[in-house]
Amino acid sequence: MHQPRTLEHAPRERLDEPSGGTRRAVLARSIAAALALGLGRNRPAAAQDATPAADDPLRQWAPGQTATINGAALYYEEHGAPDGQPVLLLHGGLSNSEWWVNLAPVLVAAGYRVVAVDSRGHGRSAWGDLPITYEQMAADAVGLLDHLGIAKTDVVGWSDGAIIALDLAIHHPERLNRVVAYGANFTPDGVQFVLTDQVPPWERLIADYRRLAPEPERFEELGEVLNALYLVAPNYSEADLGSVSVPVLVLDGDADEAVKTAHTRRLAELIPGAELALMPGTGHFAPFAKPAIFNQNILAYLAREPLPPPAATPTSE
Repeated sequence: MHQPRTLEHAPRERLDEPSGGTRRAVLARSIAAALALGLGRNRPAAAQDATPAADDPLRQWAPGQTATINGAALYYEEHGAPDGQPVLLLHGGLSNSEWWVNLAPVLVAAGYRVVAVDSRGHGRSAWGDLPITYEQMAADAVGLLDHLGIAKTDVVGWSDGAIIALDLAIHHPERLNRVVAYGANFTPDGVQFVLTDQVPPWERLIADYRRLAPEPERFEELGEVLNALYLVAPNYSEADLGSVSVPVLVLDGDADEAVKTAHTRRLAELIPGAELALMPGTGHFAPFAKPAIFNQNILAYLAREPLPPPAATPTSE
């Protein structure tokens, strides 16, 4: 059985952040929300170095590839049955496609064709010459679908990836089947910061970027770019969200460190026909803190089955 990867928990009393520009980028989003939005793949060294179990679908994953999309060499991985229903995985800000380590094998085992991409300037993808905006990253996603010959896909987005998924639902609904938007805000005033033991350490974020990025010295620059973006975006109007015509699951924990719960509820109210699921006892990092219930929600929604009731949510994993 695939063993879930876990987070290295940050201490409650502080986050070890660098000083200077990157600190300002982190603080700009309601003290430290830029840090909390989209953090993910922070496994303990023992789990990181462990050999997957013999039946772990990820053992058979081939190395990723790059494709030049809108002038940027974007890194992506494609796994699972070539004729399976496509699922596009979109990670959060300052992270990368490896953060789907707990969900991707489950989707592969369920028969899906999984496509996980690093957004421009993130992970193994190049920056390119175009600005990093939600609209541009959505256009990059469409370009990758074109490159892969995928006419329509399901999309699962986490944090910034969920915002990109919303942008796709608003502007490119013809390319989508179903959307899961996990931990998304739709205006800048929807963010907050509440420090919990599920928030991963800052040092791990830096280490991942330096390990993967083609230009590892640009980490603080990326923080500043995202800071500027977060001050003004996303900024979808009620009319924008009311125009969404594809099925959407608004998914979050009931204690999201980075997005106000009332804001999440309002997002679900504004999208016609949207379903809302709030997972108890977790927040912005459920793919690591509560992977079983997170994965159950994703699988059920994509399969058009009833979502697991909150009362059935495991209290520990």
